[in-house]
Amino acid sequence: MPTHAGWTETGALPPRSALLQALRDTADLPARAHPVLATARALADCHERRQRALALAQSSDGAGVSAAIVSAAVVEDIDRERATLVDRINAWVATHVVHRHGASLHTETLGAVIDRMAAKWVAAQACIEPDLPRQRREPLCGTDAHLRWTRLAELADGYQDLVTEVVQNRRRLPVH
Repeated sequence: MPTHAGWTETGALPPRSALLQALRDTADLPARAHPVLATARALADCHERRQRALALAQSSDGAGVSAAIVSAAVVEDIDRERATLVDRINAWVATHVVHRHGASLHTETLGAVIDRMAAKWVAAQACIEPDLPRQRREPLCGTDAHLRWTRLAELADGYQDLVTEVVQNRRRLPVH
């Protein structure tokens, strides 16, 4: 996990590369990890658990209503945890990011943007699960897998553009 002094120490927003690395790293984060990155990793964990719960509900078609109810409750708990993590990022933004009055207000909070990136990361990773034999994996060209990775790349580019605009005082982030 990156702990680059330039942006970790100052409380600046982490760059796209650090955010993507945080989403990827499943090992424990170092104590000095940027709080936004640590929370991004936790969001990715939530989306992974959510995906497993939904897959379990779909695979237990014959198990009846009780499996669907349990899965729905698990997903609901995970979504509550995600909301708490999104609020944690937004609270960090409110206390650490200085905004210029008069700058355009972005349409989403940073927490919501990172939550969407975590969801796209998990969806893209699901296409290349290392546990699946190579012949059972979906090819990455012209398929849903290609679309998932393209969406993640577009969202990552948008995140970097947003960070640049905030740093250059052209854009403000909503915090609620």
